[in-house]
Amino acid sequence: MDKLVYTAATGLKARMAAQAAIANNMANVSTTGFRADRVVFDQIQLKGGGTTIEARSPTSEEVTDADRSPGAIQSTGRPLDVAMNGNDTWMAVQAADGSEAYTRRGDLEVAASGVLQTGDGFPVMGSSGPITLPPYQSLTIAADGSISIIPVGGDAKNPQVVDKIKLASTKGSDTVKGLDNLLRVRGGGVLPDDQDAKVQSGAIEGSNVNMTQALVDMIENQRAYEVEANMMKNAKDMDEGGASLMRLPS
Repeated sequence: MDKLVYTAATGLKARMAAQAAIANNMANVSTTGFRADRVVFDQIQLKGGGTTIEARSPTSEEVTDADRSPGAIQSTGRPLDVAMNGNDTWMAVQAADGSEAYTRRGDLEVAASGVLQTGDGFPVMGSSGPITLPPYQSLTIAADGSISIIPVGGDAKNPQVVDKIKLASTKGSDTVKGLDNLLRVRGGGVLPDDQDAKVQSGAIEGSNVNMTQALVDMIENQRAYEVEANMMKNAKDMDEGGASLMRLPS
C-alpha cells in the first residue's frame, strides 16, 4: 500500500513540474530567442541487476531542459539586433553569478555604463570579458560577430573594430538550460569558441514555443494529474477497507 501511495505522490509531483514548465512556455511565446522548457520524466532506475525499481525525484538541473529546435528569424533592421546562424551556435554572456553562460537572445542594447548586454540584462562576452563600448555615432556588427564603431566626431570612412562577440558551439557538448533561460555546460566549464560561426545583423530569432502544442500538452498533463490523484484516492479506500476487516467486533 505504501508503494502505491509513493508512486502516486511521485507522479503528482512530476505532473506539477510539467505544468509549471508548460505555463512558463506559454508566458514566453513572444520572448526573443526563448527555448521552450521541457520536463524529463525518465528518472526511474533499476537496481540489483534490474530486479528492483527505485523511484527518485529529479534534481532541478534534470527537471528543466530546453527544446533545441530553432525559432523563426525576424528582420528588424536594427544595428544592435543579431540572430545566430545554425542551431548549434550560441552567444556567450556573463550570468548573474559571474560564470559564462549562453543564449540565443540577440536583441542587444548598450547600458548607460557602455556595457553591451542582452534584452534581459546579461553582459555579452567578447575576446577578454564583457564587451564595453565607447561613445559612438554609428555601429555595425559583422557576420563573424566583430563590432565596429564610428567614434563620436570620428571619420565615417574609418570604422574601428572594438571587440568580437564570443560565439560558441554546443555540438558534442552536454549542455542544460537553467531557470534563468541560459544554457550551461552540465557540471561546469565553458563551450569552445566557434571560429566558423556566423550571425545575421539586423534580425532576431523569435521564441520556438508552439502555442497549439503547448495547449495540447497542458490538457494531456491535466488528465494525467487526475489519474494520479484518483490512484491516491483508491489507495486510501483500499487502506480503509483493509482496516475495517481487521477490526474486532465489540
